[in-house]
Amino acid sequence: MEEFVKTQLHLLQEEREAEIEETRAWRENVSLKELQRRGVCLLKLQVANQRTGLYGRLLVTFTPRKYDADAVLPTNSFGSGDIVGVYDSNAPKEPIATGIVSGITQKTINVAFDEAHSDSLNLGSEATYRLLKLANDVTYKRIKKALTALSQNRSGPASDLIDVLFSSSQPTSTGQPRPVEFLNPNLDHSQKEAVVFSLNQREIAIIHGPPGTGKTTTVVEIILQAVKQGLKVLCCAPSNVAVDNLVERLAVYKEKILRLGHPARLLESLQHHSLDAVLARSDNSQLVSDIRKDIDLTFAKMRKLQNRDEKSSFKREIRALRKELKEREEAAMIETLKNANVLLATNTGASLDGPLKLLPENYFDLVVIDECAQALEASCWITLLQAKKCILAGDHKQLPPTIISHKAAAKGLSLSLMERVIEKYGDRVVKMLTVQYRMHDCIMQWASHALYGGKLESHCSVSQHLLKDLPGVTATDETSIPLLLIDTAHCGLFEIDIEDEQSKGNPGEVRLVDLHVQALTNAGLKACDIAVIAPYNLQVDLLRQCLRQRYSDLEIKSVDGFQGREKEAVILSFVRSNAKGEVGFLAEERRINVAVTRARRHVAVICDSHTVGNNQFLKDLVTYFTEQGEVRTAFEYLDDIIPEKYSHDTGSACKAEASVRKESNTKSKKTGAPKVGSQKSSSTADSLPKGTGKAKMADSAHNKKTIGSTDVQTEDTSSKDSLRETILQFFEDKNKTQFTFPSELTSHDRLMVHQIAEEYGLQHVSSGDGRNRCISLTKTKAISAVPESPTIDESVIQKHLQLQTVEKTVKQKEVSSGVPSATPDLKLLHMERMQRENAKLEEKKKKEATEKKKTGSKSKIDKKPAAENLDADNFDALIASVVKADSTCGFAKCKSSVVTVGEFCVHCNKRYCLSHHIPEVHGCGDRAKAKARIRISSEGVIYAGSGYKDHSLDPTKKAHLHRKLDKKINELSNQRKVKKEKCRHTSFHIERTLSCLLTY
Repeated sequence: MEEFVKTQLHLLQEEREAEIEETRAWRENVSLKELQRRGVCLLKLQVANQRTGLYGRLLVTFTPRKYDADAVLPTNSFGSGDIVGVYDSNAPKEPIATGIVSGITQKTINVAFDEAHSDSLNLGSEATYRLLKLANDVTYKRIKKALTALSQNRSGPASDLIDVLFSSSQPTSTGQPRPVEFLNPNLDHSQKEAVVFSLNQREIAIIHGPPGTGKTTTVVEIILQAVKQGLKVLCCAPSNVAVDNLVERLAVYKEKILRLGHPARLLESLQHHSLDAVLARSDNSQLVSDIRKDIDLTFAKMRKLQNRDEKSSFKREIRALRKELKEREEAAMIETLKNANVLLATNTGASLDGPLKLLPENYFDLVVIDECAQALEASCWITLLQAKKCILAGDHKQLPPTIISHKAAAKGLSLSLMERVIEKYGDRVVKMLTVQYRMHDCIMQWASHALYGGKLESHCSVSQHLLKDLPGVTATDETSIPLLLIDTAHCGLFEIDIEDEQSKGNPGEVRLVDLHVQALTNAGLKACDIAVIAPYNLQVDLLRQCLRQRYSDLEIKSVDGFQGREKEAVILSFVRSNAKGEVGFLAEERRINVAVTRARRHVAVICDSHTVGNNQFLKDLVTYFTEQGEVRTAFEYLDDIIPEKYSHDTGSACKAEASVRKESNTKSKKTGAPKVGSQKSSSTADSLPKGTGKAKMADSAHNKKTIGSTDVQTEDTSSKDSLRETILQFFEDKNKTQFTFPSELTSHDRLMVHQIAEEYGLQHVSSGDGRNRCISLTKTKAISAVPESPTIDESVIQKHLQLQTVEKTVKQKEVSSGVPSATPDLKLLHMERMQRENAKLEEKKKKEATEKKKTGSKSKIDKKPAAENLDADNFDALIASVVKADSTCGFAKCKSSVVTVGEFCVHCNKRYCLSHHIPEVHGCGDRAKAKARIRISSEGVIYAGSGYKDHSLDPTKKAHLHRKLDKKINELSNQRKVKKEKCRHTSFHIERTLSCLLTY
C-alpha cells in the first residue's frame, strides 16, 4: 500500500504538470482568435442578464456583442459543468472571476458564480468580456488528500477492504446466500446471479457488464436490495452523466435519493433531487425565497449607485443576507442527508470536504462505484475509505480513463482499480453479465469472440432486428443488412495532416459518410437515430462542417465522447489511409470495441483495408465484416475514382499486364502455348479484402471460406481468374458486342469485373438494385473493328515466354516473402515495355516483308507514329518519337500541337487540340455517356458546367494556407527591416569616417 501511494502521488504530479503545461502553451503560443476557433474561448461577449438562481448562486447570462437579434455564438466545446474564467477584454491577464457553465444555447451561455465571487463581481452591460475554459485543480487536491488518508488508515471502516485490495488478506463471502425477492422481475439469469453474488460478498464484488448487457439495471437492483436490508449506500461514478443516469433509474422506484454536487452540473430534469433543491423545499423554503428577493433588490439598487461608500453599505447588506441564507440551509442539511437512503455523487464530489463531512465516520455500509473502469484508481479511494464493503461495476474492455501525460499512463496511471483486482483475483470476485439487449447478433458476435471469450449471447428480442423493421423505414440494400464495410483501399482517399493540428482527417471518407447518411435518411430512417463516429477530432470537425446544416439532429462525435451511448445505426470513419500503413491509436482495441458496439441494428465501417490490415486486431475486424456482412468499395460510390487514378505505377502495371495477357492468349491459340490468364494477377485488386459474401461464380461456389486461412486467398484467386477468363472470351469473340454477368455476383466480384473490363478497354455499366444488380460489358467501336492478329513468329513467341518467366519469378518472390508488392519495380516495368516494343517492331517488319513479296512494291508507312520507323536499338530516338507523338493531337490525321493549348481525355488518356477534345468528336462519346450515367445514378444530381462537382479548396484548409502565407510574409518583412538597419548603421560609419578625414 505504501508503495502504491508513493507511486500514485508521483504519477498524479506528472499528470498535473502535463495539464498545466498544455494550458500554458495555449495561453502563450496561441492567439485568442485561434483559441476561439478551437472552441475553448468565446470573445466579445456582453452581459444580457444577472439574477439570483440555482439556490442562492449568482447566474449571469452572456450573449455575443452584436446588435443583430439573430447573432449566435461561434462553434465551441463549452458544456454544462465546465469551469470557465471571465476576463475583461481590456485586461486580459487575470480573470475577474471563475464560474461553472449551467447551460448553453446557440445564442446565450449561462455561468453560475458562488457567493465568494458574487460579492466582488461588477459586470457592466456595456463592457465586453471573454470566457476561457480553465483546468480544475480541486480534483487533484482531493485525490492527493485521499491517498494521504489511505497511507495513514489503520483502523477506519475500510480497513478490511484495504487488506483485500492490497493482498494482505483474501476476499470472503457470508456463506449461505440469503433468498432474494427481486424487485425487477425482468432480470435474466446472469443478472440475478450477479445480484445474489454481490450481496453475499463481505469485502468486494465486481459486476463485469459488456455493452448492452444491462449493467446499470443490475446495479440499480443491487442498490435497492441493499436498502431493503437497511443499509446506507453511497453510490458514485467518475462523471456527472453516469451519476445522473443512476439517479434517473432509481427515481422510478420512488426511493429516498439525494444527489450531491453543484446544481449547474446536473440535468435540468433531475435538479429537484439535488441537495440545494431539497433544502429549498424544506420548511424554511418561504423564508429562503424572501431572502433571495431581498438580495436581488439590494443588488439592483447597488448597480444604480455611483458613490463608492454607498455601494459598500449595500455590499455589506448583501453579505449579511447571504450569510443568513447559508445558515438556514446548513441547519437543515444534516437532517436532509440522514433522511436519504442513497446518496449519489461523482468520485471527487463525494469528498469529505463537502456536505459528507457532517455525517459520522461509520455512516455508510456500502459503496457502489459505477463505470469504475473509466475512473483513476486514486479517485476511487475518495469514496472507498468511507465504507467496509464496495461493489465495482463497469467494463475494462472499453475505454480507460482519459490521461494527458503519456508517460504517466505508460507507468500505470491508466490502470483502473477494476482491472487490477480482476487480474489479481479473477472469477473469485467477478460476475459477468452474458445476455445483451442492444445489438443485432452479427454485431454482437464480433465483440463476443474478439474480446469476451465468446460468452455473450443475444436476447431474442434484438438478435435479428434490422433498420427496415423500424416504423416508417423502407427495405433497401442499406436497411436490410447489419454489417457494411466500405473499403477505400487503392482509391486515393488518403488522410490529411494540418501543420498546426495534432489530429488527422480524411475528406474522402467524409464524402462517403455523406452518401451513406443520405441513403439511410432517404429510406426513412430519422437523422436522430444515426450516429457518426470518428476517432480523430479533426475528422469530427470536417464531418460537422459537411453534415450539420442538412442534418441538425445527426449526432457526430469522437469515440471517447460517445461511450455509454447507443443508436440504431452507427457509421464509423477510421480516417487512416497512408502508404506507411500507420494506424496510430486505432490500434487501441478498447476504442474500436466502444465504436462498434454503440450500434443496435446497423454498423457501417469506412476504412482503408490495406492500411488497417497492418494491425492484426483491425485486420480480424475487416475479415469478420467481409465474411458476415456486405463489402462495397469507394469505387461504387464516387464516380471520380477510376482504376487509372489509383497510382501511376499501378495503372501502368495493369495496362502492361492486360497487353501481355492479350498477346499471350492470341499466341496460345496459334501455337498451343499455355495461357498467361491462368496465372495469379498482380493488379490492385489483389490487395483488396478477400471474399465479400455468400454467392460466387458457379465454378468457385464449392469453395468454403475460412477466416484467416489460405483457403480464402485460393478461392479469391480462383474467382478472379474465372472472371478474367470469361471477360477474355467475350473480348476475343468477334460476333458478340455485349455481355451481361448474372446478378449472383457479390459486390467484390463486381469490383473485379469493373477493374478487368477497364484493363481491356470495355465499357462496364452496373444496372438494377439490390439482389438484381448486374454488370453489362460492351465493346467500343475501336475494339470491334480490330482485325485478326497475324501469325506470330517463333522469335516473338520466345520473347513472350521470357516475359512470362520474369512475371513468374516476381510472383514467386512475393509468395515466398508473404507480402505482395504494393508498388511495381520500375526496372522490371521498363524491361517489359522494351520487350513488348521489340516484339511489335519485329512483327511489323515481318508483315511488311511478306506484303513486299506478294505485291512487289513498297508499302506506305504512316509518318505520324515515328516510333515504328526507328531502329529498335536506338532507344533515344524511340523516346524522342514518343515525346513528339505526345505533343501532337491524338485525333487521326490532325497534326496540331497540344504543347501550349490542349485538353486531356480521361477516357483514352490522350491529349487533343481544342477542335477535337470533345469525347463525342474523337471517339470516346460512348464512354463519356456511360460514365455520366453512373455518376447521375449514384448521386442523383446533374452538375452544371463541366458536369463534375466543385472541388475548390476547403475553406478551413484555405484559411490555414492564408495564415502560413501571412506568417512567411511577416518573417521576410522582419528580415528586410534588419537589413535596412544594418545598411543605415554602415552608412553612418562611412559618413563619419569621411567627415573625420576631410577635417584632418
